[in-house]
Amino acid sequence: MFAVIALGGKQYRVTKGERIVVDRVALDEGATLKPPVVLASDGKKTLATESELKPVTVSVRVKEHMLGPKINIRTYRSKKSSARRMGYRSKQTVVEVETIAFGKKGTEDGA
Repeated sequence: MFAVIALGGKQYRVTKGERIVVDRVALDEGATLKPPVVLASDGKKTLATESELKPVTVSVRVKEHMLGPKINIRTYRSKKSSARRMGYRSKQTVVEVETIAFGKKGTEDGA
């Protein structure tokens, strides 16, 4: 059983209990979020249309906020005495998928 959710302009394929690293989410650690579901599958049937996905909900919990790996940037102009060095670390959030529920049937992943 899996679902594809949209967070921060990107899509992630998730299963119950999985931890994923996403772009920073403006919520406190421990907060719960219900992102929009783009696609869901229970192993037998795949749901993809908007009407099929209405009863499907995915619940994720914010576990921690962190910084990504450091990226070093160096700019150099030839024949000039000019060089510049910069660094950047993207802000990221670790979220854990708590439940994937298929609504009408009352089924939930992790039984």
